[in-house]
Amino acid sequence: MKTKYRYSGLLLLLLTLIACSKTITSAPDVTFTTLTGQKIALKDLRGKPVIVTFWATDCPACIEEIPDLIDLYNQYHASGLEMVAVAMHYDPPNHVVDMTKAKQLPYNVALDLSSEHAQAFGGIMFTPSTFLIAPDGAVVKQEIGLFNIATMKTTIESLLKG
Repeated sequence: MKTKYRYSGLLLLLLTLIACSKTITSAPDVTFTTLTGQKIALKDLRGKPVIVTFWATDCPACIEEIPDLIDLYNQYHASGLEMVAVAMHYDPPNHVVDMTKAKQLPYNVALDLSSEHAQAFGGIMFTPSTFLIAPDGAVVKQEIGLFNIATMKTTIESLLKG
């Protein structure tokens, strides 16, 4: 019986934490600094669809979705899709650099050392958290956890045609 209450308590805590993450409707005015030192202002990417994904090197779901992100980047970048993977503030930078090299990530990877980007995107608490931003800056998808690759491709294709 104690286990039942423990799981109920954990479920309630999880639901509360999810509720604390705010849904955003438009891309915040942030500038990412990539691992290579490049500055990427989100407002400068207007006119293109953009994926911003928050991740951590110790997050199994984040590691699981890397092949899908690479696939999306390889399939749609030449048509205009931009992508920035933002490592959470608690992720040691050397782990992020090592994972980026080991997985040969072709897209931009940025650190969020002070959690300012996570806050700007509504207070990210869970990874992966992925945002698809339309060319006009509207957030058209916000996913907590693994995203559906087929749905993501369909949405990206509609944004690229639009």
